[in-house]
Amino acid sequence: MIASPGPWLSGPGLLGAAGAAVLVLILLIAWVRLNPFVALVLVSLVLGLVVGIPPADVVGAFEKGVGNTLGHIALVVGLGTILGKMMIESGGAAVIADRLIGAFGPRRTDWAMMSVALLVGLPVFFEVGFVLLVPIVLSAARRTGLPLIRAGLPMAAGLSVVHALVPPHPAALLAVTAYGADIGLTILYALLIGIPSAILAGPLLARVVAKHVSSGLDTEHEPVSSAPTARTGPPPGFGITLSTLLLPVALMLLGAAAPLLAPAGSVPFTALRFVGNSVVALLIASLVSFWTLGLARGLNRETILRFCNESLAPTAVITLVVGGGAGFGRILLDGGVSGVLIDTASSFQVPLLLLGWSVAALLRIATGSATVAMATASGIVAPLAHASPHVSAELLVIATGAGSVVLSHVNDGGFWLVKEYFGLSVGDTLKSWTVCETIISIAALLGACLASALI
Repeated sequence: MIASPGPWLSGPGLLGAAGAAVLVLILLIAWVRLNPFVALVLVSLVLGLVVGIPPADVVGAFEKGVGNTLGHIALVVGLGTILGKMMIESGGAAVIADRLIGAFGPRRTDWAMMSVALLVGLPVFFEVGFVLLVPIVLSAARRTGLPLIRAGLPMAAGLSVVHALVPPHPAALLAVTAYGADIGLTILYALLIGIPSAILAGPLLARVVAKHVSSGLDTEHEPVSSAPTARTGPPPGFGITLSTLLLPVALMLLGAAAPLLAPAGSVPFTALRFVGNSVVALLIASLVSFWTLGLARGLNRETILRFCNESLAPTAVITLVVGGGAGFGRILLDGGVSGVLIDTASSFQVPLLLLGWSVAALLRIATGSATVAMATASGIVAPLAHASPHVSAELLVIATGAGSVVLSHVNDGGFWLVKEYFGLSVGDTLKSWTVCETIISIAALLGACLASALI
């Protein structure tokens, strides 16, 4: 339920309160050194009271934000981490890293990571692709001696670009439908605009950022702490390791293609949609990895169980912090901040591409969710799009998607995934990941505007 702001708060007052809350949150985490999850809970509840959410409802609003996000993220992070642990302990991550380094060269590992992310990220959500590729990034950085951010940021940039701009990702697909865009043409434009954006925000930015940002994992020998491996056989081959890694991607592609492969409502259709669910796909891949990367490599069942237990313990912090960020975003939404942002953007007479970007950007900053920002913004802008046939609907999809990734900060789950998995401080995450996302957003908007001027 949207709150009625207190009598001391007008629209600008709501925005000021939200901005102050973000600043206090950063100070508590970076300067006071308060645990991020505790800080998120504290600031969220205080902000809820300040913006007028009734005391009896403020905790429920925060819990709703946490629950809605962790219902998916906790499962994805847990299963993805198990799969990653099996890749590391079997030697599979090192095998893939070595092959990529050999193909691109050690000095171009950042380009290799971005390229893989662009491919793996096409059918999967950002969080799924991230937890799948993190073991390879960590292994590649360790084997080449590159700073972790040099390999990790390009991977994250590639995933972010395809998540925000390229159908069949749900938010992009929803925008395609809302604007009446051609999906094939949207994909073509998204790749032509998105790949240069990923290059700018990935390999090129990472080389600059690596000089000013340090990871707590750069000095660690292994990316995931563990006892010495119990593997008695040789490491898995490149083919079997890559097949295991891409198995959930393939299953999700099958799920997305179910309407093309079977009649809606039929048993094959239902089965494909079921195995194509990201949680089910990761579960299947994790079970398969117990054989391909475990038992077949000489590991026994007790060792595999120990690896699973070891990999799940560190995910508690990550999932709680991600959930706390989502709860903070829910307070901003229920407190009326998002509504004020929408009204502010709609009150200005701006070109349609810029309007789509602006509405999505404001929602992104307020809620922390790229998917929510793009889906909501496309619904707001769609009536104007239908009344403006001279504006390319396909480029409007891209501009809206670009706005949905701008300025990732403490209310974005992706922010905390990058921080925790790459061992960064909040300040270094702002200097790397937040800048990366903002460059993607601005570059894609400029690309859409340039394309609009040329076609």
